Amino acid sequence: MSEATTRAPLLAVSDLHVYYGAIHAIKGISLEVYDNEIVTLIGANGAGKSTTLNTIAGLLRPRQGTVTLNGAPIHGLGASRIVGLGLSLCPEGRRIFQQMTVRENLEMGAYSRPAAEIPASIEEMFQRFPRLREREKQIAGTLSGGEQQMLAMARALMSKPRLLMLDEPSMGLAPILVEQIFSIISELHASGVTVLLVEQNAQMALQVADRAYVMETGLITMQGDASDLLHNDAVQKAYLGS
Repeated sequence: MSEATTRAPLLAVSDLHVYYGAIHAIKGISLEVYDNEIVTLIGANGAGKSTTLNTIAGLLRPRQGTVTLNGAPIHGLGASRIVGLGLSLCPEGRRIFQQMTVRENLEMGAYSRPAAEIPASIEEMFQRFPRLREREKQIAGTLSGGEQQMLAMARALMSKPRLLMLDEPSMGLAPILVEQIFSIISELHASGVTVLLVEQNAQMALQVADRAYVMETGLITMQGDASDLLHNDAVQKAYLGS
């Protein structure tokens, strides 16, 4: 986005290096996300996309590099602190609390917020995801895959994040549900939520995003406006089946 260069980023990752033991998984990447953007990170399996999100969220510690949120460093903080600062991760595989009800999952997502604010936020989630209202007292593990993804997204939103990170939200879903999830992402963006999206479905991700980064084996190899990358010959050949 052209205006991005004139203002400070909401999220800034600089020269990030992450290891799993001796394996150098993330090799000095840098990226930025600005307020009110959808930024997508695309790439093949094993490229390091989920590792990047997990490191930003405080679930992994970088060996080198910095992560700042709204100008303040967060790369040394634990995940619970980072949630309290306004960054929430909806993880790959949903990872809902299977034995809890839908409502209890939503309450868990709001642990960092004052108790008095939680009922109104749950009502907001039920308005945004009407299917969850119908399933309010149902055990979460008995929901369909699409309903579980909606619950995972709603749980992440319960912390009132300034930045929502979504890791593979369409994974394992039927095509009609994929379209529904991406429609929800667009609605969240329209309501003022900033999104960093990791997604195997590069076509859908690039259609919904403002900007994009392409990752290969722990490196960012390409970046730019999502619409430009959508029509880039190399991206089409590698990720869009063209």
